[in-house]
Amino acid sequence: MISANNPEHKSWLEVPENSDFPIQNIPFGIISTEGDTKRVATRIGDQVIDLKVLFDLGYLADLHFGLEDFDTDTLNNMMRKGKEGTRNLRNRIAELFEEKNHEIRQNDNHLKQALIPVADVTMEMPIEIGDYTDFYSSKEHATNVGTMFRDPDNALLPNWLWIPVGYHGRSSSVIVSGVPVHRPKGQTKPSEDEDPVFGPCRLLDFELEMAFVTYDGKPMGDSISTREAEDFIFGMVLFNDWSARDIQKWEYVPLGPFLAKNFASSISPWIVTLDALEPYKVESPEQEPKVLPYLEFDGKKSYDINLEVYIKPDNGNENKVCSSNFKYMYWTMAQQLAHHTVNGCNVRRGDLMGSGTISGPTEDSYGSMLELSWKGTKPLKMDDGSERKFIQDNDTVIMRGYSESNGVRIGFGEVSTKVLPAK
Repeated sequence: MISANNPEHKSWLEVPENSDFPIQNIPFGIISTEGDTKRVATRIGDQVIDLKVLFDLGYLADLHFGLEDFDTDTLNNMMRKGKEGTRNLRNRIAELFEEKNHEIRQNDNHLKQALIPVADVTMEMPIEIGDYTDFYSSKEHATNVGTMFRDPDNALLPNWLWIPVGYHGRSSSVIVSGVPVHRPKGQTKPSEDEDPVFGPCRLLDFELEMAFVTYDGKPMGDSISTREAEDFIFGMVLFNDWSARDIQKWEYVPLGPFLAKNFASSISPWIVTLDALEPYKVESPEQEPKVLPYLEFDGKKSYDINLEVYIKPDNGNENKVCSSNFKYMYWTMAQQLAHHTVNGCNVRRGDLMGSGTISGPTEDSYGSMLELSWKGTKPLKMDDGSERKFIQDNDTVIMRGYSESNGVRIGFGEVSTKVLPAK
C-alpha cells in the first residue's frame, strides 16, 4: 500500500481544479530562487515545497536522509536511497500536507520558510544524466515511418517485433523545459543525383516521447528482469527528442542518427514517480509473435498517460496538433530495461531512457510532424492562417501529459522549447 496514493486524501494547501499536482502526485525537482542555491523540492497545487527547509526544520527525521540529499543541485543524491527510500519520503510529505495534519500547518514561521509560490521559482535540470538511451517502441510510429520511406507491405524491419530497438544518445545536450534551442546545421543531400551540401536543417521536427529515470542498477554482468524492472525506475518525464529529418536521412546509414539527434532533447522539470503512476496501469498491446522468455512479463506494465502537443508561433496562440497516449507503446518500460541489461550492461542512478516517438492509431495521434504532415504533403493550419509542414524558427513546441482516474489527476506540467534561428 502506497499511502500517498490514497484517492481520498485532500491537502490543506489549495489545489486548483484540473491541477497536475494534487497531494497524490508529490513529484520531485530542483528549484532555485533569487539569492539562494539550487535545492530539492516538490509541489502541491501552485505551492512549491522546499525539502531542504523541511529537513532543516526536522520534519523529515527518521527517513535515513541527510542534508546533502536535499541541499544539492540534482536529485541523484536523494535517489541513492532507492525505491523504498523515495517511497517513504513521498508518503511522509503527503502525510504532512494532508488536511487533517497540523504538524506544520499551524506554524506560520515554518510555512513562510518552506512554501514558495510556483511563480517565484526557477525550475532547473532535475538530474545529472550519466547515459541516455533512446528506444523506438511505438508500432504505429515505426509502421508510419516504414510506410513513408520503405515498402508499405514491409514497413517494420525484421527485428522490430522481436526486440525493443534502441540506440545510445547524447546526454550532454539534454535540456530542461524553457531552454531554447538553435536550429541545427549539418549535411543534407538535395537529391540522389547531387552531392551533399552543408547548412541549417530545413525539416526540423519534434518527437513526442516520455522518458524514465533509473535508480542504481545491478553490477556489470548482471541483468534486470521484467519482474524487477519497475523497482529500478525512479520516475518519468515528458520528453521532446528533437530531430533534424533531412540531416538524419543522409547520415543514418550505416550507424543510425548522429547530428540529426545530438543537438538537443528537452525534458519536463518535475519527475513524477512510478509510485504515483501506479493507479494508472493498464494492459499492454498484444505482442505477436510471442516474445522470447526474457521479455515475457506478468500483470499490467503499461500506463494510461494522456499526451498533447501544441505549436505556438512567435507572438501567436497555442495550436494543438496532436493528442496521443503512452498506453499505445508496443514495448513496455519493463521490457526496455530488461533488454538493455540482458547482456550485462550496468545502468546507473540518473540514466535516462527515452520511449521513442509515441504515435497512436489515428492521424491526430501521430507523435511527430513527419507523420502529422505526412512528410510535408499535408500541411497543418495554424489559427493565424500560416501552415506548418515542419517546425519553423521562433516556433515554441509545448508538450503536456496527465493521467486521470477516480477523480484524481496526476500530471507532468509541461516541456516547452522555443526554436531560435541557426547560429
